[in-house]
Amino acid sequence: MRIRLPARCGGPARSGTPARAPSRRTARRALPAVVALTLLVPMYACRAVPTPPSAPTPWPAGYAHRWQWQWQLTGPVDTTVEADVFLLDPVRTTSAETAELRRRDRRLVCQVHVGSYADTDPDATRFPAAVRGVATDRPRRHWLDVRRWDVLRPVLADRFRLCRGKGFGAVALADADGYAHRSGFPLHFDDQLRFNRRVATLARSLELSPGLVDDLDQVAALAPDFDFAVNEECVRLHRCAKLLPFTEAHKPVFHVEYTGTTATFCVTTVGYGFASMRKQRDLGPWRDPCPLP
Repeated sequence: MRIRLPARCGGPARSGTPARAPSRRTARRALPAVVALTLLVPMYACRAVPTPPSAPTPWPAGYAHRWQWQWQLTGPVDTTVEADVFLLDPVRTTSAETAELRRRDRRLVCQVHVGSYADTDPDATRFPAAVRGVATDRPRRHWLDVRRWDVLRPVLADRFRLCRGKGFGAVALADADGYAHRSGFPLHFDDQLRFNRRVATLARSLELSPGLVDDLDQVAALAPDFDFAVNEECVRLHRCAKLLPFTEAHKPVFHVEYTGTTATFCVTTVGYGFASMRKQRDLGPWRDPCPLP
């Protein structure tokens, strides 16, 4: 994401009298100071305003544990939620909604199912029978044979282009753990690693910051390849420590629990450095975020 400064941050307003141009010698002497000021102004002088994305979303290391986030996949997108990061469905979300969120200086992440397809997906017919596996634990969704990169790559590339076209700067890769399930294919640990790395590389080539959804048993190997992680219910499942390779690398972990209360699980997850909240399983607009540390 490119960052531009508002007009009020660039210096005093122009008056009716034009300023005298500096001499060449004066300009050379002033250059180091101008460069330093350019670097410091976004941090100290005013709030940066995003322009339409043309690069992967940045995740400043110093803010890794301070993001507030929203994950909404059902219902009209509530653009007024006080969150820094929005994880949304790129098909259901409109360009008007993403434009409004970007106007409010929000970071936008699209969720793309890279290892599965649903009968209702607009591009479902692009997957030939040879790569279609058995049903996942979600209604009408089936696993894909992630060994067939030649078949899956063009479809995934178009899904990522849809994200870019609607103004997203990052993508969360869902169902990237088919090897750990009964997928209908003899997938192995290394097959999944190879596929997930290829998808992360593809996302970067299309100017999207890649994030890994769940797939906890491969986090130690994949954390260097991804910019952030999204996790469901690591507290309930007693697996939060698996995500430490991300936080130790100062990369954000966006975490959600569907049961319990923030009063009980936030102590654990905020201590790990996660951005955590409570959600309902339908992932509608309601959220109960953990307080910032």
